[in-house]
Amino acid sequence: MNRRPLVALLAATGLVLTACASSSDSAGEPEASPTAESCTKESLATLEPGTLTIATGEPAYEPWVKDNAPESGEGFEAAVAYAVADRLGFTEADIQWVRTTFDGAIAPGAKTFDWNLQQFTITADREKAVDFSSPYYSAPQAVITNGGSPIDGATSIEELKSAKLGAAIGSTSLDAAQAVIAPEKDVAVFNDNAAAVSALKNGQIDGIVVDLPTAVYLVDVEVEGGKLVGALSVADDYGILLGADSPLTACTSQAVDELRADGTLDSLVAEWLDVYTSVPVLG
Repeated sequence: MNRRPLVALLAATGLVLTACASSSDSAGEPEASPTAESCTKESLATLEPGTLTIATGEPAYEPWVKDNAPESGEGFEAAVAYAVADRLGFTEADIQWVRTTFDGAIAPGAKTFDWNLQQFTITADREKAVDFSSPYYSAPQAVITNGGSPIDGATSIEELKSAKLGAAIGSTSLDAAQAVIAPEKDVAVFNDNAAAVSALKNGQIDGIVVDLPTAVYLVDVEVEGGKLVGALSVADDYGILLGADSPLTACTSQAVDELRADGTLDSLVAEWLDVYTSVPVLG
């Protein structure tokens, strides 16, 4: 597989990870920082005392989770989860992994997890139903297709207007497809990326909109003869998702902020995401 650094695209489009305020600080007066004593395993009100329950998708794609095995700690989001957990005093033995759908996780209501990492973009609308930590990564959206499809070789948004595109339900990829590309045909909505990939393979749609790292993985591994058309000029800030008004939110955000400040997040980006190819931005 011919891969070049993703950092080239992120730097060129201003999407490198930079210091960001906590999502809880985005409106009104900033909340007081939690104390060190309140942000320990013994003090945090997790679903199960002493255990941190972390959710991801099924399947969880690379480079976010390697080999669909988050418990290995390999893959960018799996590694981020363990790094943030460690900052709060949780060891690997204290962590329990569960699976959820993307759409189910962002819906209002009680949660079966303490944290959920599935490339959840922090949005004001979602914050009405769930909490988010500070951002741990920023990524652009991208379009993939089959080799020889009507949009194989497209270099502009205009060339995508007549395409039948697809995206996962409840995702900002779907928002980007509808608002940024605004195709003439309704964007097909799927339960998850796996269902969208299946539809692409079967020729039901011309292309899929997903985040760039996932797009590169899909065309390299999942979609035989797949092509990465290009990136869109919109980026998403990803945060750890928690239930609404979670008692863990402030401490989780503080831990993420500390990992950003000490360079840990940049190191994890270099380890897990720097192997992915840069692509042109569709104008």
